[in-house]
Amino acid sequence: MNAPLFTSAWQWRRLALCQGLAFGLLLLWLIPVVRSQLLAFDAGLFHALNTPLAQSTAWLYLWTFFSLRPVDALVGMILLALLVRGGWAYPAQQVRPALAAFVGLLVVLLIVRTLLTKAIEAHGLQHASPSDVLSGAYLLSDRFPGLEHGWELKDRSGASFPGDHASVLLLWALFMAHFTRGGRRLVVAALAVLFMLPRLVAGAHWGSDDYIGGVALALGVISLGLHTPLAAWLARQGERLLTPPLCWLGRLPVVGRLSLLRR
Repeated sequence: MNAPLFTSAWQWRRLALCQGLAFGLLLLWLIPVVRSQLLAFDAGLFHALNTPLAQSTAWLYLWTFFSLRPVDALVGMILLALLVRGGWAYPAQQVRPALAAFVGLLVVLLIVRTLLTKAIEAHGLQHASPSDVLSGAYLLSDRFPGLEHGWELKDRSGASFPGDHASVLLLWALFMAHFTRGGRRLVVAALAVLFMLPRLVAGAHWGSDDYIGGVALALGVISLGLHTPLAAWLARQGERLLTPPLCWLGRLPVVGRLSLLRR
């Protein structure tokens, strides 16, 4: 019998450490002089990633492709495929509770992110993306104007903190890293970094939107799930709701072989 994926106890030390780190990152960002230094670093990072767009056709087309909204759906499918692949991060029999817990934590993340964004806006601390602020930015939407509306090319934002895209990727990465080791954990980290890069290259986000805002959100939510009984509760409730439709789908040919649909 497999051990439970999630704890039913409060792990106070780990919870306090992770929550402290998350709040500490946000507090650092709130200090004006620190925020100015971070944005100065971010500006250099942006130019280092963005300038080659004007110099290399391969670089241009690569990051234009990854900056399209439909590609976000493709990325989501890749992440979901690893999440529900039995035997990759956890046994096949535990795929359903893992999926249920992750979806629940994703909802928590969206709520927390919305509240944080509103608080930042209320205090006048929100900022536009580097592509809208910095001179010399190479805008993908100027190079491919038809893609901005037809394919929702993402290279700018009027309110870029915290990194919404990055927070979801980092939540997934921290969740998967909790259950993987060695090379598979490196794969998780590499995918998270790769899929965060398009927004940074195109200028839709400052670096600190991700390594401060995104990390703080993901760390705060994942610790709330994994170091308290929350994830275990979400897994039980979610699995109870998922089991009837998944059992029905499991009777279908071919798809019934998926770990998610098997008991």
